[in-house]
Amino acid sequence: MVLELIVNLLLNIFLGSDLSSAFNLIMSVLAHVGMWFIFKKSGAKGWWSLIPCLRQAKMGLIADRENEGRILASVHGISLILTSIQLVIHTLAPEMDSVFTNFLLVASVTVLIIEMIYYIRVYLGLIELYDQKKVWILLWIFMDAIPACMWGLMKKYQPGWTVEEVHSAAADYFSNSRAQVLDQGLTVNLEERTTTEFFKKFYLLRDIHMYIKPGHMVLLLGGSGAGKTTYLNAINGYEKAKAEVVLNGKNLYTNYKDMQYDIGFVPQLDLMRGSDTVFRTLMDAASLRLPVNFNNAQRQERVEEVMKIFGLAPVRDNLVVKLSGGQRKRLSIAMEFISNPSLFILDEPDSGLDGVMARELFTQLRKIADQGKIIIVITHTPDRVIDLFDDVIVLAKDGKRTGRLAYFGPIEEARKFFGKEKMEEIVKSINQKEEGGEGRADEFILKYAEVQHG
Repeated sequence: MVLELIVNLLLNIFLGSDLSSAFNLIMSVLAHVGMWFIFKKSGAKGWWSLIPCLRQAKMGLIADRENEGRILASVHGISLILTSIQLVIHTLAPEMDSVFTNFLLVASVTVLIIEMIYYIRVYLGLIELYDQKKVWILLWIFMDAIPACMWGLMKKYQPGWTVEEVHSAAADYFSNSRAQVLDQGLTVNLEERTTTEFFKKFYLLRDIHMYIKPGHMVLLLGGSGAGKTTYLNAINGYEKAKAEVVLNGKNLYTNYKDMQYDIGFVPQLDLMRGSDTVFRTLMDAASLRLPVNFNNAQRQERVEEVMKIFGLAPVRDNLVVKLSGGQRKRLSIAMEFISNPSLFILDEPDSGLDGVMARELFTQLRKIADQGKIIIVITHTPDRVIDLFDDVIVLAKDGKRTGRLAYFGPIEEARKFFGKEKMEEIVKSINQKEEGGEGRADEFILKYAEVQHG
């Protein structure tokens, strides 16, 4: 770490290189001994503390900072590789030292800074684990052997939990109740969405079941990392999960090729060419999204219809680059609406819009929903347009950082369920405390499960 380099430099100045090396060796041995016993106190294997990279990853695990620990392990591995390259070049090709010195120096410093940041995050997790004051972070950064030995060897320092303990009842609770599949509307029975990192399976989403009626406009809420985008990608077929997604009686996963244009997805950032006109942009979208048996006249007729729906007819021949923010948003939505999808998904369509323009946009979406379409929307300012929604989906991270369903249902019932009037207050209640929230995600995940089971 950068701070360790500073300490080593000072030791070299005041003690000399030989004494400094001996001191560093002693402190390194003590740090490893201390971590061995910290790991054992936490229910982990002591020998984990002896293996580079694995040590950092397991530190994150016992400190309930698993993601930070994995990143720290990766960065530490890169640091070891850079050090090895420097040693090999210096030993086998000293004439190349000058060529690579600057590059390796910049790379090493960058990696060391990142490593320091993640060490601090993991150390703060250890401090929380041992219920100590945050001032301990200074010792962990500058002289980790001292707190490691004290916490590992002294009986007065005991961890608040062990890796074997169940920190979250919600994390191990599964409803096993599937939503009924009907001929109309959207049914989602998502068992799990996983990924693999460091040869270990991690759950991004689990146990999410719901049925959304046709004509409903649904708000998707959740804190950072709760899995909102992952959920949307799962139900639109972009990233398949272990799930059954049925739209109007048809399984999306088994009929994706035939149904891909029955779902409209509008991302936060549009990919429109600024040099095209509004009409040309929509005609290109029509060529891609309408059936191949549509001729040019039919495609143009559909484009004219969509421009009228979204109020784009007056700017028909304007270049995209000349459009206002609101017009550009409406155009990006119109492109997806060309194929007349049954399910419409929008990721922050009001991003960058003022209150008046956002209200106008969501009013238009409400009209589309009233035509029997299902609309699911992510927005970070839901309260200014909440009266236009029928239902709300609330995703929250359980104790193992897996996205779970904390609520699905009508807006008014959501207010009673969470005891909050505003949607933004609901998000705050389920966010982790380190994210500025109330840390009540597990409570509401279990509460919703109890409601579902009567």
